[in-house]
Amino acid sequence: MMFSSKDMPSPSSMFSAYASMTASIMLMRSMVNDLIPQPIRGYLVNTFRYFIKPRSPILTLIIEESSGIARNQVYDAAEVYLSTRVSPLNERLKIFKSPKEKKLTIRLEKGEKIVDFYDGVELKWRFICAESEKNNPNENNIAIRSEKRYFELCFHKKHKEIVLDNYLPFILEKAKEVKDGERTLKMHTLNTSYCYNGVKWDSINLEHPSTFETLAMEPELKKAVVEDLNRFVKRKDFYKKVGRAWKRGYLLYGPPGTGKSSLIAAMANYLKFDIYDLQLGNIVRDSDLRKLLLATANRSILVIEDIDCSVDLPERSRNSDGRKQADVQLTLSGLLNFIDGLWSSCGDERIIIFTTNHKERLDPALLRPGRMDMHIHMSYCSYDGFKLLASNYLGISSEEHHLFGEIEGLIEDTQVTPAQVAEEMMKSENPDAALEGFVNLLKRKKLEGDVSENDAPIKPDFQQPKRRKVCRRQKKTVGISTRLSTSSKRRTRRGNSL
Repeated sequence: MMFSSKDMPSPSSMFSAYASMTASIMLMRSMVNDLIPQPIRGYLVNTFRYFIKPRSPILTLIIEESSGIARNQVYDAAEVYLSTRVSPLNERLKIFKSPKEKKLTIRLEKGEKIVDFYDGVELKWRFICAESEKNNPNENNIAIRSEKRYFELCFHKKHKEIVLDNYLPFILEKAKEVKDGERTLKMHTLNTSYCYNGVKWDSINLEHPSTFETLAMEPELKKAVVEDLNRFVKRKDFYKKVGRAWKRGYLLYGPPGTGKSSLIAAMANYLKFDIYDLQLGNIVRDSDLRKLLLATANRSILVIEDIDCSVDLPERSRNSDGRKQADVQLTLSGLLNFIDGLWSSCGDERIIIFTTNHKERLDPALLRPGRMDMHIHMSYCSYDGFKLLASNYLGISSEEHHLFGEIEGLIEDTQVTPAQVAEEMMKSENPDAALEGFVNLLKRKKLEGDVSENDAPIKPDFQQPKRRKVCRRQKKTVGISTRLSTSSKRRTRRGNSL
């Protein structure tokens, strides 16, 4: 059917109709703006866009490195699991290996993608690193560059239940198996430069060879510690039943060189727990302590050494980095809440260890059960400890050398630490020369007045057993400060007599 030119409207009539329609639309828009409030108009517009927008069948899950101030276990598991799914299609990978690790550690570089299949479902992974800058309020608003890392997991929406209910739990379990099979103990220390979430632990492989078999401790005390550790790791359900956080606190106290650090390493090697070494001098606020606690993994040992030098917080005038006391908001109350407050329950199977050379200087609030559950007195070397060190360093026993009897008579009355004994054992590979040097050391210490008072007997806080021999001239005393003062008085009297 053909239209003639006579049936076509004229340009003037078309322009007139367009102008009339535009005016009507403007009038309607003005009426709508006057009669309908803005929130309702916005809701109507969004609803209209929702219905006309093309719908994607793909669902994307974002798995961030941390959730608030706590690490995301799914992220950690995904990082380990995807390293086992690397394919020839990947172009950039991160490779590293420490001297003690048997295999290379492989991680995805930013932007890399991996396609995985589970129960016939195709799942696409992508690793993303987003850099950003923010101002640090503690450093005069200096901009700090931080990196936020996360995984994107894409799949068809109809498989949502399979992914959430089966696939992600499978990844968590698979990652745990990989970690257990390639586990290398780590020593973590605090990185003083702040990252985007405020705190960061740096780590290195824990290569300390100390074990309970090589540790120069009294056999009864060593047995008590091992039994306590075994009881702790087996009582998850018990702690939950009685309403307590699954953690254990130990206080190691005694003179320097008595093996406190070696005992910590032995405990880590025995339990296969990582160590987190916390220096309170690097902490500014109580909130940083909470973030650090949340950033520590389960099955770990948190160590605060020389606690008597750290808990006198109000008297800290200046930190090592030049911060004034007014900027330091770390309090003893914050430390106590960190140990056994509500935040201490944010994690399982954790051990907290304090060390000190002077137990009497500590605030009693730190020592009560629930904070420091077991007090372990690391005392001077006994004859049993010497025999173990002689076996470790020289490969001899008490039946193989005639000097053992003389050493037994001297060591029980002399203040000599396991570190001093070990040093003497290392001076010569000849057992005769090494033991003769050690006998001379004991005699010299006895002449100088470093005579050992008998220690307190075994108590519920697991102190070292008392010495078998006691010098008759000495009075029975308890505690480090009393022993040192008594020895000082004896030296003074000897100096006056001379």
